[in-house]
Amino acid sequence: MATSGTHVFTLDLSEIIEEAYECSGVEFRSGYDYRSARRSLDILLLEWQNRGLNLWTLKEGSTTLVAGTASYTLAAERLDIIEGLIRLNDGVIGSQTDYTMKRISISSYAQLTNKLTQGRPTQYWIDRQPEALTIYMWPVPDAQQSYKFNYYYMEKIEDTGKPANLNVDVPSRYLPALTAGLAYHLARKNPTAFKAIETLKAIYEEQWELASDASREKASVRFVPRIYRV
Repeated sequence: MATSGTHVFTLDLSEIIEEAYECSGVEFRSGYDYRSARRSLDILLLEWQNRGLNLWTLKEGSTTLVAGTASYTLAAERLDIIEGLIRLNDGVIGSQTDYTMKRISISSYAQLTNKLTQGRPTQYWIDRQPEALTIYMWPVPDAQQSYKFNYYYMEKIEDTGKPANLNVDVPSRYLPALTAGLAYHLARKNPTAFKAIETLKAIYEEQWELASDASREKASVRFVPRIYRV
């Protein structure tokens, strides 16, 4: 049996919108319909960022710390920090060392008695403002060592953009969920498709669950019970 021998199937922006309109039962007529669909698609991608950890958006970053400086603002596309480490002797073979840092809440940071205490940072609080993340280190980095804050962050999904031949910033395995979600959003905006809304929503949620379950972390986890004796 002959097969294509390729593994590159994807859909560009215009094809995603066309597929979603067909699935929703709404007729695609004008340039405004295209703009409306593109806007709904950007809203849908923002919704995905609120649904939790999207593994394909995980990136690694680092910030060199400055002695006496407690706060550091990251680039605007960095949505949240997943894991943070403090690195000593960066790049030095045999002595480079990473130490785990603890992320604390605003309440825990506020209750620190002396926020100016200097030393090797062991904790950090993240101030999530609309414009960007600002990270507060505690203790404040001292001058005894050179410190680098290494972290894994969740990056914002890129905007769809205007050219119809662009691809959307999601893996191809998420395209069924993406088109189903857009079909649901389009139906919500068109009175002729109101009767299909619940069905389209159910299909969308099913496709999302399939995609997100397939993309979950596969590493094994071991739980050890702690026994307290009275």
